[in-house]
Amino acid sequence: MNLLKQVLGADISQKELVVSLGRMNADLSIHVYAKQVFANKESGFKALIKWVGKLTSKETEVHYVMEATGVYHQKFAYFLDDNGHQLSIVLPNKISSYMRTLDNKTITDSTCADAIAQFGLERKLDRWQRPNIIYKKIQQLTRERSQVVDERVIAKCQLHAENAEAQPNANSIKRLKARIRFLNQQEKEIKQDIEKCIKEDNAIEKNIQNLTSIPGIGRLTAAIVLAETNGFELIRNKKQLTSYAGLDVREKQSGTSVKGKPRISKKGNRNLRKSMYLPALTAVKHIQDYKELYARLVSKSGIKMKGLVAVQRKLLELTYVLFKNNTTFQNGYKQGKSAATKADTLLKLA
Repeated sequence: MNLLKQVLGADISQKELVVSLGRMNADLSIHVYAKQVFANKESGFKALIKWVGKLTSKETEVHYVMEATGVYHQKFAYFLDDNGHQLSIVLPNKISSYMRTLDNKTITDSTCADAIAQFGLERKLDRWQRPNIIYKKIQQLTRERSQVVDERVIAKCQLHAENAEAQPNANSIKRLKARIRFLNQQEKEIKQDIEKCIKEDNAIEKNIQNLTSIPGIGRLTAAIVLAETNGFELIRNKKQLTSYAGLDVREKQSGTSVKGKPRISKKGNRNLRKSMYLPALTAVKHIQDYKELYARLVSKSGIKMKGLVAVQRKLLELTYVLFKNNTTFQNGYKQGKSAATKADTLLKLA
């Protein structure tokens, strides 16, 4: 029987790859027919490829599908890409939602691998693209800086609490101040490394300049946006971008009894979402259209955060439009005022 697709689903942990092989026949029937466990290291990857070669047809390419499990999947993904294999990486929440439709009562690594293989057979998935090496470096650095900033906030809170004690411990205060100075120095060094990475590539430097023309978007925020999206590599439209950042609105209503409040999903890249908060505070002060949007939503709901989230979403969409059109921000731009019709979406604030 002719094969339409062959898929290997991989459930990846720190030490193991639990994999399942599946195929779709010409009559659209799906079969998951083989399972195995391999070590999550290069020798295990080579053994896996050899095992797959014995059990699959040479006429149809095997599509490898895996979840994005922190950093544990990355070595396998890079190995497959280096060897020219077709690969897709799926967000864990998509697999979890899909598994609920299968009515699996038992959740194990093996059943997860089966579900991933079946998901890959049923869906048309985008092929994974290796991140730009500079964007990857910037992403590592910006996330490290975020951790340093979080540690510093904790240290400052501890220092404040110690100073408020009836009998503060002088040595504790001394150590906390030294820790804060150390973290400040680390943040400074990380920012220097980020700037060095940006200046290595003229195209990235130009994109950073375009994005920083938006009031509130600094070089660090622009670097985070580009690094977390890999230069908007797989982003096709603004709706997909807001969903990737977890800023898409979810609402649940049914009949007269179920009337859930609209909320953002928060099921996305939290680093990208977090980077838009402070720029939104600046944008509502310096961009008239965003100021009006914020005021309208706050007057309607009475919730300031709801207005800020809307501005965050619009700012993120604006960075995408500027990047795609390779242009800078024009405050007060209106459709028809400029001949650059490709930029006519810059300030549509429906």
